[in-house]
Amino acid sequence: MRNPHPLVAALPIAVLLSFIIFILLVLPDDALSGASQIALLVASAVCIGISMLFYKMSWDAFESVINATIGESSTSILILLLIGIMSSTWMVSGVVPTLIYYGVQIMSPSFFLPCACIISSIISVMTGTSWTTIATIGIALLGIGDALGIPAPYTAGAIISGAYFGDKMSPMSDTTVLASTMAKADLFSHIRYMMYTTVPSITITLILYLIIGLGFDSSNIEISQYTTTLDKTFNISLWTLLVPIFTGILIYKKVPSLITLILSAFAACLCAAILQPGILASIAGTTEVSALSLFKGIMITCYTNTNIDSGVEAINELISTRGMAGMLNTVWLILCAMFFGSCMVASNMLLSLTQIILRAIHSTTSLVSTTVASGVFLNMIMGDQFLSIIMNASIFRKEYEDRGYRPELLSRSTEDSATVTSVLVPWTACGMTQSTVLGIPTLVYLPFCFFNIISPFMSCIVAALGFVPAPTPKEKQAEERQQ
Repeated sequence: MRNPHPLVAALPIAVLLSFIIFILLVLPDDALSGASQIALLVASAVCIGISMLFYKMSWDAFESVINATIGESSTSILILLLIGIMSSTWMVSGVVPTLIYYGVQIMSPSFFLPCACIISSIISVMTGTSWTTIATIGIALLGIGDALGIPAPYTAGAIISGAYFGDKMSPMSDTTVLASTMAKADLFSHIRYMMYTTVPSITITLILYLIIGLGFDSSNIEISQYTTTLDKTFNISLWTLLVPIFTGILIYKKVPSLITLILSAFAACLCAAILQPGILASIAGTTEVSALSLFKGIMITCYTNTNIDSGVEAINELISTRGMAGMLNTVWLILCAMFFGSCMVASNMLLSLTQIILRAIHSTTSLVSTTVASGVFLNMIMGDQFLSIIMNASIFRKEYEDRGYRPELLSRSTEDSATVTSVLVPWTACGMTQSTVLGIPTLVYLPFCFFNIISPFMSCIVAALGFVPAPTPKEKQAEERQQ
């Protein structure tokens, strides 16, 4: 089969973007509840229809790629469902309320945003995962920010910026390991090389958050309302912090993510049964605390919505949970996005578009800039950062090798784009997940994710300034490979 013409290959993307824009205008509240999924399916149908009618492709070719791609995403979907359980149990058990209770008394509104970014960074470096960081400490920070009078999109931006900085720089991060592996770069050399772009990006980010934070006035904030209400509603106790400590130990011991999330949620359920029996009974719809009501309350917390009445509407919204059911729209969207990405790969339409990109490369700056642009573009097409990293590194690896550049330049450019911008696209797994976990639409928090926005540009600027190693002559490359 011959590759489709680039203009033909661009048609499904044009259909998708047109649908998404129209949906955001007509159905802004339902964009991620089903309308965007339909847009992805329509764009997939256009891709399949063109390929089968005009390029005589068989359905089997599509089906094999779809099965492989969606099969590879099964672990991510299970992690997503477990995050829904864990975030709910951490709330009902009193872990998050306790963190909020003490956090609002310690932090100042003026310095909250840079502090939130730094805290998220540290946790993410230690855990190696932005998803877990945002679903745990991120929710607590969001509550603290709300109590301090910080608009939720600002707080979400600071949390996400810090979490993705840490994820990117952690040797335990799956995206960091994947990017270095796909580019054939040494892991720690890759991390050191990323510091040229990542440190300036996070520095500018923290300065921007500090400037914004200095504009917030703390004189009108009723912190006592939050602390008093939380103290009346929950059993605020430092014993609840054993749950995040236990989770941190599991992560430090490099226990697999699925097992860590299951054990963390189980620990939170145990904590809820011991310290918050009254809340579990109310969730179960009774005032009597018994083994049956505790079991029923825990099960409801894990799989569906809970609404705890604190007597204050703003705090009710803060401590409500969605459980595993709250993640189902995200799962639906991920599957549709994977389907579309699979169709673009199977039809060779993605390959046709990338070949045009490769022909536009004439210098180091254009090479890096094209790699970065491709990483962002692939996030929009593939709907998953892991697939984007794999595709981006695969597309450009030979080009970097032929030009004699170190593989770390490719892995860095890929991380500066595919990894950090995945959370900015509403229909990617990352964008939908963080939107669901934080309860803020992707396009609403996007303008405040300074690190994620700055990183791709910083990668291009650093390359333009010449902070790349000189290309190695092909003869020397051959000698090094022989050694």
